Amino acid sequence: MNTLHNTFLTMRTLFLLLFAAIHCAPASAQTLRVLTAGAFRQVVVNVVPAFEAAHGVKVEVQNDTAGALLKRVAAGEAFDVIFLTPAGLAELARAGKVDAASVKPVAKVVIGVAVKAGQPLPPLATVEDFKQAVLRANKVAYIDPASGGSSGIYLDALFKRLGLADVVKAKAVLVPGGYAAERVASGQADLVIHQVSEILPVSGVVLAGLLPDEIQNTTTYGYGVAADTRLPDLARKFVGAMTTTAAADVIRAKGMQPVQ
Repeated sequence: MNTLHNTFLTMRTLFLLLFAAIHCAPASAQTLRVLTAGAFRQVVVNVVPAFEAAHGVKVEVQNDTAGALLKRVAAGEAFDVIFLTPAGLAELARAGKVDAASVKPVAKVVIGVAVKAGQPLPPLATVEDFKQAVLRANKVAYIDPASGGSSGIYLDALFKRLGLADVVKAKAVLVPGGYAAERVASGQADLVIHQVSEILPVSGVVLAGLLPDEIQNTTTYGYGVAADTRLPDLARKFVGAMTTTAAADVIRAKGMQPVQ
């Protein structure tokens, strides 16, 4: 009987200790929710670890095409900080989703062309060089304009301007988002045209060069703090971390240029 009683007391004590541990433990770290256009994702995720360690906060990063992010926010998705094109940030500011006073440009990126590692690099010095590279390719990968990706929308218009729309339509590998260069690495396409910052992270492909200056497109990315953020101080500190010398070095390393 004593043994049974002692066992009961021991179990009761363990239960009380467990209850106390659960209800008296310190609150978990706050979570800062960050949305970013795909081209700027590599910079954001590189800055996150040091920021989390310095501020004791968890940073959750979600990325998508610029157009898709606008739709997600318009539909009510919560966030604290967003990295987007100036036009997208202006739209969100007008809608009251972003604090207009917090909006600032931070980086810019251009479009490049890549092929599978080991393949000959096509010349890209002139517009005619670029046209020939597209004509010779069996399959050309780029972001689907319908997904709202900045580079895909630009390229769709460029192909029409260069008289290549019908040719490209027959050989296009349209990618809804993410790294279009992965289609080259996997063998689904033999040429990819995408923003440089989204080509460099993909192994198995080589950047052949940039679009010629006459047809180049530069996309600027900036940030904005949500108008209804629950963590305004942390949100401001996070965007501030993007303007440091260390962040500028990361931006350059990821194939972009800082905007002063």
